[in-house]
Amino acid sequence: MTLPTLTPIRFEKGLWQGHLQAESEPTVEVRYLGENLEDVRVSASGDGWDLTVPVPVAALSDGVHCFVIADAATSEKLGDFTIIAGSPAADDLRAEVELLRAELDMLKRAFRRAQSATE
Repeated sequence: MTLPTLTPIRFEKGLWQGHLQAESEPTVEVRYLGENLEDVRVSASGDGWDLTVPVPVAALSDGVHCFVIADAATSEKLGDFTIIAGSPAADDLRAEVELLRAELDMLKRAFRRAQSATE
């Protein structure tokens, strides 16, 4: 079994788009500020699956906004993307810190789920 591979395509008109190569149709969740986004679409394409994520208007404001894309069945991280708005900063560490926080939240949820399944 090969691992799914997510390739970013573009971010345009409030939609982030990517291409996911997987053996079967993936169940994908996209998390922003600890919540699953609604209206994430996965559609078949010639050699995989196209992923379309509508970015909430709240994320188009000053600051660093991180999104984590994961397999909903396994909680395995497939990818991520970050939006930085406002004053631009080269090599901004805020994006890295926000991404680490989002990934830590995802790991905590997976750990708690595994722990409750064994009880």
